[in-house]
Amino acid sequence: MAVTEINFDGIVGPSHNYAGLSPGNLAATRNRGTASAPRAAALEGIAKMRANLALGLTQGFLLPQPRPDHRWLECLATSYAEAPPYLQAQALSASSMWAANAATVSPAPDTLDGKCHLTVANLVTMPHRSHEWRFTLAQLQAAFADPAFTVHGPVTPPFGDEGAANHMRLTAGHDRSGVEVFVYGLTGGPFPARQHRDASEAIARMHRLDPAQTIFVQQSEAAIAAGAFHNDVVAVANERVLFAHELAYQDRDGFHTELRDKMPGVEIIEVPAARVSLEDAVASYLFNAQLVTMPQGGMALVLPAEARETESVWNWLQDLIAGNGPIRHLEVVDVRQSMANGGGPACLRLRVVADPATIDPRFLADDATLDRLAAVIEAHWPERIAPEAIADPALIGQIERAQRALIEATDCVGLLDN
Repeated sequence: MAVTEINFDGIVGPSHNYAGLSPGNLAATRNRGTASAPRAAALEGIAKMRANLALGLTQGFLLPQPRPDHRWLECLATSYAEAPPYLQAQALSASSMWAANAATVSPAPDTLDGKCHLTVANLVTMPHRSHEWRFTLAQLQAAFADPAFTVHGPVTPPFGDEGAANHMRLTAGHDRSGVEVFVYGLTGGPFPARQHRDASEAIARMHRLDPAQTIFVQQSEAAIAAGAFHNDVVAVANERVLFAHELAYQDRDGFHTELRDKMPGVEIIEVPAARVSLEDAVASYLFNAQLVTMPQGGMALVLPAEARETESVWNWLQDLIAGNGPIRHLEVVDVRQSMANGGGPACLRLRVVADPATIDPRFLADDATLDRLAAVIEAHWPERIAPEAIADPALIGQIERAQRALIEATDCVGLLDN
């Protein structure tokens, strides 16, 4: 079995807009009411996937969800045309583009039954995301239907779970057993903590993880208050490397001690607050980078352009790669449309360690597949969505036709039954 890490990127949907629905996500709330560019956003995502392929990585994708979500509105006894503007915005949200919130993944080497487990996130904290899980679950069940996988439904509310954005895995190699780290929040000042420890513990039980190789750690209140609404805004891990901000965790020293005890070979690369403030880390999404292992050896950080444009961050990164550490390459990508809604390169992808041969090929990408996806996007995605346009029936018709065209182009029409 050729086990490798596969990055599944969420394709940015044709309803991508800036409604500012996510308290604690500073970029999203700051850009509320500005015009979005769905076509440009989706093509930025395609270009990021091409950059990953060029690095020699294995690439997959997840489809955008049908929007507006008419079934959700029916459960609220209304329709899109009759719903108040705030419900229209919540029904139209394209937030499923951030595949890091799709599910939590435990690879087969970590589980007691030798299967790769995926638990779809319930996303109950935010109304506009709380209805994503059904279509996400259908995609996961289709993509990972092979007996090598077990796909679980969501953790029962009210315990909030926001998926891989609050989960890390450290290991000597992707194909070897590792330590799984679940990050939860208790409070974040004026902003809600979105990941509950109860949810994380339930997922660890469902995934049949070894308690001796599992860690639960509290995200720092200061980080959440600064706009790190998910752990992946202040930390990212890959194989034996933890790359994190000094202020990422409430009990930093205790966490480091436990991690080193469970994985003696771990390398912790910590960015000091004296060099990069929490504010600069959040604004640049330094830690919302994809930290990946390159086929030729060494690791790369796939960073948003904003990291290069933030002086403190870029200066620190130059010092990092000038050393002899494991991170040797910086790959800068333009995902500005996603960043303006609070999602960087790592938000856009879900990591799955598995044999690509066990995955439904409809969800795997090569350059030809990306050409086909880009052609659909260029032909059908709206060029611009102004905030006042979300009530326009003509726009809604265009969005629904665009979604149908992509579903047909990927031979996934059956997903619309979910």
